[in-house]
Amino acid sequence: MKIGFLTPEFPHAGIGVSGGIGTSIMNLAKGLEALGNDVLVFVYGQKEDEIFVENNITFYRIKNVKIKGLSRYLTQKKIEKLLNSLVKKKELDVVEAPDWTGITSFIKIDCPLVIKLNGSDTYFCHLDNRPVKAINRFHEKRALENADALLSVSSYTAALTTELFGLKRPFTIIPNSIDLSKFENFGSEFDTNEPVILYFGTLIRKKGLLEMPLIFNKVFEQNPKARLVLVGRDTGDAITGNASTWEMMQPLFDPAAFNNVTYSGSVPYDQIKNEILRASVCIFPTFAEALPVSWIEAMAMRKAIVASDIGWANEVIDDGKDGFLAHPKNHTLFADRITTLLQNKELRTDFGLAAAQKAAEKFSIHPVAKQNLVFYNKLIENEEGVKKGHQ
Repeated sequence: MKIGFLTPEFPHAGIGVSGGIGTSIMNLAKGLEALGNDVLVFVYGQKEDEIFVENNITFYRIKNVKIKGLSRYLTQKKIEKLLNSLVKKKELDVVEAPDWTGITSFIKIDCPLVIKLNGSDTYFCHLDNRPVKAINRFHEKRALENADALLSVSSYTAALTTELFGLKRPFTIIPNSIDLSKFENFGSEFDTNEPVILYFGTLIRKKGLLEMPLIFNKVFEQNPKARLVLVGRDTGDAITGNASTWEMMQPLFDPAAFNNVTYSGSVPYDQIKNEILRASVCIFPTFAEALPVSWIEAMAMRKAIVASDIGWANEVIDDGKDGFLAHPKNHTLFADRITTLLQNKELRTDFGLAAAQKAAEKFSIHPVAKQNLVFYNKLIENEEGVKKGHQ
């Protein structure tokens, strides 16, 4: 099968900054390619048009059309023309795109089009309690309504998206995945009882970064040797307009606790596991996710986790079995969960082993890729059946 992914991001040095959408596509692409499929990745918003092949995956960098007032529509038509030319040459059987800002709202493709929910702007704005731009909501709803089929990485995201957009369409749930070869069999033998707490991901309000100083202050009160390490790209704040979330965080730390905080900035994707290795506990006090890849990466490396208990969380972690869950605004409980793990190596080990087993069974690229392949095949068969019925 020839499978295309349309995306605004992908973790590749020649493509630019990438977040969770790009990472999830990269992992799925690897799994599908390993099963003998042809994978094509179309990345829009690029500085130039380019085609290249790497690791048996064909990449199309797409430069947006820049004409005031028409840029989005003309870029969509440019993408549409490219995709349909490949469909006509039988080089493309199905296309998957994310729900983020509805890039396919005015794209009509001559093969099945799947929209996968990794979290739309409307979804994240709702979880973050801030207004969504009307134009983004319009395009996202149109893209969802026009797709041939809908996927979601979590049941929670599917249910909330259905409610927010008033949809009357079914979703198939297939989770995000990780490449276990990059993360498994690390970590347990590296636990040296150092009280290192790690957060890795974007520094942004919706991921609970403004709660993190208040949580760490309470951890520090109980364990003055505890250290907090932050790894990830800094971003501006949509609510206050501040250019740096990191700058907003710093005054929230108690001065003594702040002496035990290290911000390493963004690191290459392949180096993240080295940061996870050095941690005793990984924390994710987020308010807004769909199904976070970062949690699964830490789980695969047998790390104990304390994470948000909101919505999607119990689709990843069973509280008290393979991690702890707590609400990000319950600073005392969140801090107590962290302190418990820092003080109990046996519990960290038990959580880590259970988490790694779940990551291998539920979130590895191979079983997840097979689920996607079954879904695509069924969609293509149904499409062909409809065409025959019209002949």
